[in-house]
Amino acid sequence: MEEMEEELKCPVCGSFYREPIILPCSHNLCQACARNILVQTPESESPQSRRASGSGVSDYDYLDLDKMSLYSEADSGYGSYGGFASAPTTPCQKSPNGVRVFPPAMPPPPTHLSPALAPVPRNSCITCPQCHRSLILDDRGLRGFPKNRVLEGVIDRYQQSKAAALKCQLCEKAPKEATVMCEQCDVFYCDPCRLRCHPPRGPLAKHRLVPPAQGRVSRRLSPRKVSTCTDHELENHSMYCVQCKMPVCYQCLEEGKHSSHEVKALGAMWKLHKSQLSQALNGLSDRAKEAKEFLVQLRTMVQQIQENSVEFEACLVAQCDALIDALNRRKAQLLARVNKEHEHKLKVVRDQISHCTVKLRQTTGLMEYCLEVIKENDPSGFLQISDALIRRVHLTEDQWGKGTLTPRMTTDFDLSLDNSPLLQSIHQLDFVQVKASSPVPATPILQLEECCTHNNSATLSWKQPPLSTVAAEGYILELDDGSGGQFREVYVGKETMCTVDGLHFNSTYNARVKAFNKTGVSPYSKTLVLQTSEVAWFAFDPGSAHSDIILSNDNLTVTCSSYDDRVVLGKTGFSKGVHYWELTVDRYDNHPDPAFGVARIDVMKDVMLGKDDKAWAITEGGITKGATIGVLLDLNRKTLTFFVNNEQQGPIAFENVEGLFFPAVSLNRNVQVTLHTGLPVPDFYSSRASIA
Repeated sequence: MEEMEEELKCPVCGSFYREPIILPCSHNLCQACARNILVQTPESESPQSRRASGSGVSDYDYLDLDKMSLYSEADSGYGSYGGFASAPTTPCQKSPNGVRVFPPAMPPPPTHLSPALAPVPRNSCITCPQCHRSLILDDRGLRGFPKNRVLEGVIDRYQQSKAAALKCQLCEKAPKEATVMCEQCDVFYCDPCRLRCHPPRGPLAKHRLVPPAQGRVSRRLSPRKVSTCTDHELENHSMYCVQCKMPVCYQCLEEGKHSSHEVKALGAMWKLHKSQLSQALNGLSDRAKEAKEFLVQLRTMVQQIQENSVEFEACLVAQCDALIDALNRRKAQLLARVNKEHEHKLKVVRDQISHCTVKLRQTTGLMEYCLEVIKENDPSGFLQISDALIRRVHLTEDQWGKGTLTPRMTTDFDLSLDNSPLLQSIHQLDFVQVKASSPVPATPILQLEECCTHNNSATLSWKQPPLSTVAAEGYILELDDGSGGQFREVYVGKETMCTVDGLHFNSTYNARVKAFNKTGVSPYSKTLVLQTSEVAWFAFDPGSAHSDIILSNDNLTVTCSSYDDRVVLGKTGFSKGVHYWELTVDRYDNHPDPAFGVARIDVMKDVMLGKDDKAWAITEGGITKGATIGVLLDLNRKTLTFFVNNEQQGPIAFENVEGLFFPAVSLNRNVQVTLHTGLPVPDFYSSRASIA
């Protein structure tokens, strides 16, 4: 059970969980650790301030909005977390488990209350240290998160099993350490006492003997605890909401929060999810069994390679000794080649042993943890974590895919010495390869004429050398981070062309590719340097626009068929850099009040831009027919500025702008505008930014 220990430790403090709570992302935290990493957000971002402004967005809507933090760097191609808008310069720390933890903006005030009852600062935000998903707490604070009683029970049993060794109950003088426990007799035995008092014959042969630790756990299994609703603490969970994937109480159904959702009996869903987890574990257990057998095979290969090496060297020495002095000089060279082959085979096999051992340890730990969870008698507690565990089990099983449990090296030395030449040919004596080993593929060649970039996308093409006789099963394409950092895999597959989207604008990337087959991996190709566009060229996106939107002029001109305001977004999103675009008003009848700005991908499409908290826009300031509206999004400084006819509209319109944004316009049938992109940042702003 030692492999399971990492599953039971908090990613913040590195110790066993104490009073663990379940975050919406299915990860766990100690209640005290969760309080320690809270960060206060600006007043304008809190659910209370939005309710006060009449936006009508509930706390739960805001939690859904914060899922967009997963896409905060979508145009980089890789996910990372850059901090909070309220504390952008707060340095991150590392927990004992190596997980990044963002400390609170200021130390919490001293309190004599428990972490669960102590007041939480207003507008507090918590970020999961494992997946970096952020959310703002509601009025309940940390009490709004359910407690993971199943995890507490597993930790308790694990710590009990790690306590002092159990002693035999039948030894007369100095009790020896128990080796088994009989579940029917409820007695711990050492080996001598088991053979003497509990022989495996007669009626005793039907008794079930288990390890002492498992026997201790079966003795101390706690009775099922009655779980209460986090929203209504006096109500017990009685049903399971299929849509929300959470246990609910009768009052939750009465109040209407889950009235339109599909609900099922708690006990039935408990049994169903236990069955699903058990079935998933069966497949993973088979993989683990295969992995253990594969490790035995690899260790046997090491011994066979050693034995074959000794045998081959002895044969070689015997042949070389017969060729007098000239053959002795050649003998050293041949031995060197054998030793090189020997070391190469051992290195390949040992590397595979190391890799497989690590994966097996992780798989075994997950299996033991899941088995302990299945023993839990709390339906609601189990259902709170069962979905995440089922997904992890399937994902781990997929990782033991085709080729993982296949040796990368043979045990035979595919060399044979031809001793027939005469003494005058000794200096030309060399090994003859009797059977060709499976070589690795040749290094792929990047086809420069087909490689290109467009906006923040890059297309790469490659091929095998013309004279290559070794087939490649697939290719691995790697790119750096655009700043000279480490390479990362962006594509693995059989195709010889790949387009990578979501890169940074005005950035230089290095790309390289390598081929692989069952034998191994080829060397890397030459590195190709790619430069993304300095400025963004884009049009309006008809796929995400409201159905009343009318596009023309290659999706650069937009109007509407409705008298109500409708929203259309640009095709390109931004999360880093400085970007500028303009819109000209082609038609402006009856004071239609259009809006221009930026928005999140899930902005409401049937209301004026800026009416919800997912858009930032300008609606006034001399906008008439023929006017030119400029939008300047500076994500380096986290600001948004507007211009009308090349005149800046007041100071910076919005600050602390952080995340993934799309150009956006809202209008009705009385307005028509045309988009102009690929424009440089205004000169006066560039000079001001350089001075700052």
